[in-house]
Amino acid sequence: MGFLDLENIQKKFATSTAVENFNLSVERGEFVSFLGPSGCGKTTTLRMIAGFELPTAGIIRLEGVDISNRPPNKRNVGMVFQSYALFPNMTVADNIAFGLQVSGKSKEQKSKRVEEMLRLIHLPQLGARYPYQLSGGQQQRVALARALAIQPQVLLLDEPLSALDAKIRVSLRHEIRSIQQHLGITTIYVTHDQEEAMSLSDRIVVMSEGRMEQVGTPFEIYNFPRTQFVASFVGTLNQLQARVLDPAGGKLELEGQTVHIAKAIDKMAGETVAVALRPEMIGLDDGGEEQLSGTVEDSTFLGSIVRTRLRLRDSVISFDVFNNPNLSLPRRDDKITVKFPRDAVLILQSSGAIHAGTE
Repeated sequence: MGFLDLENIQKKFATSTAVENFNLSVERGEFVSFLGPSGCGKTTTLRMIAGFELPTAGIIRLEGVDISNRPPNKRNVGMVFQSYALFPNMTVADNIAFGLQVSGKSKEQKSKRVEEMLRLIHLPQLGARYPYQLSGGQQQRVALARALAIQPQVLLLDEPLSALDAKIRVSLRHEIRSIQQHLGITTIYVTHDQEEAMSLSDRIVVMSEGRMEQVGTPFEIYNFPRTQFVASFVGTLNQLQARVLDPAGGKLELEGQTVHIAKAIDKMAGETVAVALRPEMIGLDDGGEEQLSGTVEDSTFLGSIVRTRLRLRDSVISFDVFNNPNLSLPRRDDKITVKFPRDAVLILQSSGAIHAGTE
């Protein structure tokens, strides 16, 4: 049993099911992100942990205590919302002290805790200001301080950075992670941004249509996706059809070309399988022992990388090259050959599970 446990959680609204068969055990001090597209059930699950929604079925336990039907103010969790939700008629200090006021803390206790929180979020001089006098990033810091002021057992964050511009998002997510690690607080974070989830989390729960697709570390989620949805949602993925030539030898025919994978294939010779290949695993020079040849369609400059699209026969694949001032890339309509290692090819099973061959 973990510090926070969700067992067989289900949530129904009228005739639709928002969350089903959700099982998760979160350890004390762990940072877990719920990642998925809009409507996948991640915010609904967060709201059930907070107490704003009650599960239709299942149990939520915090330190072994069933809190499934407790109201939000009896759960000792802090929540940070996407829209900041600060009180416009209160100063920064009063916003931070709000939860302490409700819990009956003395004036001295409130004052001391507010000072601690202002220092923690690096805004020690702004306690007397009002929310409208702050930037979006500063307001979100205040919302975080207010959630932490009550010393919650669990911190919940519902897409807290989505309203901010890109540069502030990157800066603030580093601050959130630093504060979380400094305090050692158990944290659940909701986002649709895969980069955010991978940079912040100890573990990620990838969700789709109310279901858990996969739970794992960022490294596991990206490099060893278990379902086709996870593979396509997290990162960029080339997906192709191939014909099995030699199952035991891991030999495939892909767009009229022969490719080997690292392990045996659990299919019969002549069967068609779906295969996947990450763009960063493909190179122009020493990418590996396997290769594919085709015609360059175009290249796109993406800052740190340049992504080139290569037409094989009936399909197009993308491959990435790190940018540098002396970079020389093939031009449109050039005939080129790209290389990749055998273990970079993932076989998409008919069930949706993804494996690099079979054990």
